[in-house]
Amino acid sequence: MSNTISALILAAGKGTRMISSRPKVLQTILGEPMLLYVYRALEPLFGRNINTVVGFGAEQVEAAFPDRAGTFVLQEEQLGTGHALQVAWDKIVAGGAEYCMVINGDTPLVTAEAVEKLTSRAGKADLAFMSINPPDPGAFGRVVRGDGQHVRAIVEAKDYDLAVHGPVTGEVNAGIYLLRLSTVGPLLDGLRAENKSGEYYITDLVGLAVENGLKVEGVSSGADVNLMGINNPSELIAAEQTLRKRIVEGFIDQGVMIHNPDTVIIGPRVSIEPGVEVFGHVEIYGESSIKSEAALNSYTYIIDAVFDSKCVVRQFCHIEGAHVGPECVVGPYARLRQGAVLKRGSRVGNFVEMKKSELGEGAKANHLTYLGDAEVGAGSNIGAGTITCNYDGRNKFKTTIGEGAFIGSNTALVAPVTVGKDALVAAGSTITKNIPDEWTAIARGKQSNLDRKMKKS
Repeated sequence: MSNTISALILAAGKGTRMISSRPKVLQTILGEPMLLYVYRALEPLFGRNINTVVGFGAEQVEAAFPDRAGTFVLQEEQLGTGHALQVAWDKIVAGGAEYCMVINGDTPLVTAEAVEKLTSRAGKADLAFMSINPPDPGAFGRVVRGDGQHVRAIVEAKDYDLAVHGPVTGEVNAGIYLLRLSTVGPLLDGLRAENKSGEYYITDLVGLAVENGLKVEGVSSGADVNLMGINNPSELIAAEQTLRKRIVEGFIDQGVMIHNPDTVIIGPRVSIEPGVEVFGHVEIYGESSIKSEAALNSYTYIIDAVFDSKCVVRQFCHIEGAHVGPECVVGPYARLRQGAVLKRGSRVGNFVEMKKSELGEGAKANHLTYLGDAEVGAGSNIGAGTITCNYDGRNKFKTTIGEGAFIGSNTALVAPVTVGKDALVAAGSTITKNIPDEWTAIARGKQSNLDRKMKKS
């Protein structure tokens, strides 16, 4: 299909009713811009043959999708959907497709199946559009049909005149169009901004096409509100709830055991294998990947993290940009930051923080520890209260701890420093020099005991 039909997304609007300085299509749903959902719905049908019209905040939109460089068309003045189509037309034609499907970028609930229903009219119509019969037609353009239910026009709600257009039927325009380039192209110059908004409407193409004897079809999708755009925060929140439920139920159907599913949030780019067990309340976002037989417990926040098979994340953890290896145990109350790597069977316990550090196979840091810019060898034990002092106020330095080392409680390792294999660091030490393999290091002041009963002189 991508060779005969291209796609154009209209994403130039500000979205004034969102009351935000961000472009409307960058408002987030489950941690992702709503425009991402439109791309994901279109990609199965159009591949990379998708262009996007941007306007307000164009630089922000393009920066949010760097992999789509070269596919954006700038609408410098936002003069309506018809004007956006005019601005993009040369780029559409240059793509060589016979048809172009046009869709608004604020429709994150749209599905590939709904789009395919419209594109199936290619070769049978010059212009086709999706229509719906929602419970509340709101401000959506009204579909006007004549004798034999033939489409006559689409009239914007504010311009609808009962005396001219007849009774309202409840059928409205969903804002998704299929245009034959060779026959619709000549009509673009006929668009006029003669309406209450003073804008060029793409919907006016319907009336022009009818006047010029083209084949026009309104493809009904019943009461499918998933095709409706997002116009305000309330609608955005409702769409987020719908998508959250859709994603969670999809994973359950694939064999993921999700307990208390109404409290689980999973982003659209997350990958979870069958056999994983998830306990709500849990939030999982970004490019996170969870392998079979892993278990994620309640009140945990995850983004862009990888979890290998049979690892366990206990309650109340925050994990971002980390890789938890097979059979590892994390938490409760652990924080794994960007670049944290846990090798097979290692353990990170309560109130332990890791950043840009690796915990070797079977190594343990069970309590009250900070490991920053550190490499911990296999089988090592990090005592409670240990910190790697990796920052001198200007630069970061690395701490290396060899295999089988034992770091006593309340130890400060001042980087750059290396603790050798099977070395032992006495509790309460501040280590500033390298420790050879199998040596013991003690770096603390000599203890003095004073009689509390002695009178002051």
